[in-house]
Amino acid sequence: MTTAISIQNLQKRYGDVTAVQDISLEIQSGEIFGILGPNGAGKTTTLRCLCTLMQPDAGTIEVMGFSALHQPRAVRQKLGYVAQEVALDKLLTGRELLELQAALYHLPPAQIADRVNEVLALLGLDEWADRLIGSYSGGLKKRLDLAAGLLHRPEVLVLDEPTVGLDIESRTVVWQFLQQLQQQGMTIVLTSHYLEEVDALANRVAILDRGIVIAADTPTRLKHQLGGDRITLKLREFTAIAEAEQAQALLTTLPWIHSVVINAGQGNSLNLVVDSRPDALALVQSTLHQAGLPLFSLAQSKPSLDDVYLAATGQTLMDAELAAIGRRDPKAERKQAMRR
Repeated sequence: MTTAISIQNLQKRYGDVTAVQDISLEIQSGEIFGILGPNGAGKTTTLRCLCTLMQPDAGTIEVMGFSALHQPRAVRQKLGYVAQEVALDKLLTGRELLELQAALYHLPPAQIADRVNEVLALLGLDEWADRLIGSYSGGLKKRLDLAAGLLHRPEVLVLDEPTVGLDIESRTVVWQFLQQLQQQGMTIVLTSHYLEEVDALANRVAILDRGIVIAADTPTRLKHQLGGDRITLKLREFTAIAEAEQAQALLTTLPWIHSVVINAGQGNSLNLVVDSRPDALALVQSTLHQAGLPLFSLAQSKPSLDDVYLAATGQTLMDAELAAIGRRDPKAERKQAMRR
């Protein structure tokens, strides 16, 4: 395999806010590479630097051998970029918008009609091509946005949250389409905070947290490295920390339980890494009962990417998402947007 994208020691700040601390990634040609993390992890900033939409403060980026810093025009010719927010002119038809985009890509006028028809057919948009975009559903708008990103036949497709806000049926259509593009040899980079999306699509994944890479490998290997099964339990609907710590100390004495993490973001629930055994739940339940500790809920599962994130950070992706929302300062965000 050849390297399609090389990102080394990327850093980016917005005033006093560090969006990307130090990110290094190697993405191979022909793979789907997922970048996973909560809002504020640095996903979108990394993609914008990759697509030459902003200058990093430090680090290097190469796309198909071209420097994003010193050869941005060559990089743009290699890339197709579909942003998280769909920005389409609702007063145009789908065909008119694609014709406009093709002209902006400097496609030869004689080729535009054929190329527009090609991407319309590729995305299954023929039936809606001559209707106003304002009448499109959310799923159709996302497919049209993807079509616009493919007009110049890029070697690398970069997608920022490609299915955010879509219903299950529309998400499935997008997933199938991306898999078809990969089969044709395209390199695809996508960000998401949907665990199942990255798990289903990505050959490899990098998990970001506060602007750094905390884990990177295939989804299967990342989950396998954790070992064993997962047990999640709550003593009460809202457990006191002292009681949770008592249960933690008790359960860690059992030789087949490898770790016990208290998840404060979920009412001081306990997350256990255990040997895979059929009597695990019964043994946990009896151990707590003998110690006089209550049990509100108890569940066992195989490792997930959320468990990888939990093991690395001490919180789930959902907890990190909620924490990021809590840290947001609307006034500061507006000032940063004005500076940009």
